[in-house]
Amino acid sequence: MFNRDQQRADGPPNSSENQVLDAYIQKSDPNRQRMSISSLENWLWEAVCSIRGAVDAPKFKDYILPLIFVKRLSDVLDDEIGKLSDEFREAGIANAIVEEDHSLVRFYIPREARWSEIRKLTVQVGQELTNRMRMITAENSSLQGIIDIVDYNATYSGQRIVDDDRLSTLIEILSDRRYRLGLNDVEPDILGCAYEYLLRKFAEGQGQSAGEFFTLKEVGWLIAHLVSPTHGKSVYDPACGSVVY
Repeated sequence: MFNRDQQRADGPPNSSENQVLDAYIQKSDPNRQRMSISSLENWLWEAVCSIRGAVDAPKFKDYILPLIFVKRLSDVLDDEIGKLSDEFREAGIANAIVEEDHSLVRFYIPREARWSEIRKLTVQVGQELTNRMRMITAENSSLQGIIDIVDYNATYSGQRIVDDDRLSTLIEILSDRRYRLGLNDVEPDILGCAYEYLLRKFAEGQGQSAGEFFTLKEVGWLIAHLVSPTHGKSVYDPACGSVVY
């Protein structure tokens, strides 16, 4: 295990790490107002517009949601490292501890797969993005089949489905500092809200009702109220589609 006295033996921590974490801790002020649903939807719509045309409406969520998921994981990881920095007084020490003991954080993300590194991609963006998603799932088996479902370098009839320029634009939109996804920045169900919005946009693009693709959360609440299930009980709804609570 990590020795707290190792700080003296290893010398001073990397000052750039301190600056980055200090910035994240400041932005993650618990008194900061959380992202509103309208802000989330405006942000997601901007993301959709960056790939619209290259990707059909049914595929919006496949390309955008994994990236939002990784950004959420990265921002939360930065918050957790920030808390450890408070305890050990140095960001370098906190990073070293997490590198040694991954169980200290919810999801460990390899350094090169964190959002700050993804944002730096300039060449072979699609291939590198796909590779880094797979690096994350290699460390977190519970995320397999969730964030690695899309090949961002995929082609159709010899042409890239989403070229690197579009992907770079999408990444920059999701990197907007106004839309941080840390512990104190958004509600815990932020990914569910994003999924619901993108499904709704898909339905609108097909000229259909969103209710044809997922059970509205208000309906879910009504079912729960009428059934009043106790702990350990479940409700079977054979026509629920995708449920967003």
